[in-house]
Amino acid sequence: MALKDYSDEFKADAVALYESTPGATYKSIAADLGINRATLREWVLRDRERRGVSAAPARPPARPAAVSSADPDERVRRLEARVAELEASERKLATERDILRKAAKYFAGGDELVTSRFQFVDDLRATYEVKRLCQILDVNRSSYYKWLAAAEARAARQREDLVLAEKIREVHGESGGAYGSPQVTAELREKGHAVNEKRIARVMRAFDITGIRLRRRVRTTVPDPAAGTAPDLFGRDFTATEPGRKLMGDITYLPLQGGKFLYLATVLDCFSRKVVGWSIAGHMRTDLVSDALRMAAGTRGSLDGAVFHSDHGAQYGSRAYAGLCDQLKVTRSMGAVGTSADNAACESFHASLKRETLQSAHDYGDATTCRRTVFAWLTRYNTRRRHSTNSYLSPDEYEHRHHNAKLTLAA
Repeated sequence: MALKDYSDEFKADAVALYESTPGATYKSIAADLGINRATLREWVLRDRERRGVSAAPARPPARPAAVSSADPDERVRRLEARVAELEASERKLATERDILRKAAKYFAGGDELVTSRFQFVDDLRATYEVKRLCQILDVNRSSYYKWLAAAEARAARQREDLVLAEKIREVHGESGGAYGSPQVTAELREKGHAVNEKRIARVMRAFDITGIRLRRRVRTTVPDPAAGTAPDLFGRDFTATEPGRKLMGDITYLPLQGGKFLYLATVLDCFSRKVVGWSIAGHMRTDLVSDALRMAAGTRGSLDGAVFHSDHGAQYGSRAYAGLCDQLKVTRSMGAVGTSADNAACESFHASLKRETLQSAHDYGDATTCRRTVFAWLTRYNTRRRHSTNSYLSPDEYEHRHHNAKLTLAA
């Protein structure tokens, strides 16, 4: 017989049944409950040890009360009353055994959807009286009736959850399976649905709607001892009060079939986390990061006075890149060597990109497919993807509202 994980309540009920049954044996009670004899014996011994009982209490056979032989009729009446009492006790114990046997089968699966004691009482109320069921399962009868009275409301809530789950799946699908409960909540509210994030999270758990897990990182930062360095002007503060003031960049690998790679360099604006520049190539030379910075300059119109933060990769420390920064009037900033936390925002961005574009795949396939997939994600990231740093607005929308607020203040 396969081992089962019985609840503490079931164990306690089984021990109580054994202890309260005159003349009971481990074998008979175990057979009634559908469990192993040795298992029941272990439960009983543990319970006695807990209660400080060293041995089983004596169970003398029940004997009828002594009656006078002088009155045969009185003796018969007393014997009949005793027989009726024993028959009633036997019926009571038989009912308990039957209920516990059904309970053992009912709760053995461990499924949370069917392990409600109230539900068990409700399922058997046509066969046994509710009072007896509640006593055996240690359930408050008034609580059961409250649960029963709320059945219609629960059914309505379940129907509403089904409808909400479909809406969540639609938003989740549109995000490429990337959104968690905060982003889903923001998207549904934007569409006019009054929803609560805790409820969204509960429904997503119940219907197994989950995001995409992170993949193993591969190192792309290769420092050059001879490369130039710059001070850390960020101090792990990746926020900004205006667009175009603070930028950050990094390089990540894009796996292709056959063990090959493309490489992506990005430039993010700390104000809105908008991707203002990027470049994809089959190499990690300085041109890769230079092209991304030039695109950022084109996106913003000018980077005059901006601070650009990076790690100590050889590309960012090269003379050519330093010259480009000087040309664009950009001040360079670098985190500590070998400390990813000093460029954590870019690390997180690239992790999200690969998590949401690769999903369960090991690579992007060929180079053309990779470029197309990453391009689509980057553009959608700016225009539609909700970001927690932006109060769950997309980078473009966040900047748009900031611009309108400034115009309102100026007026």
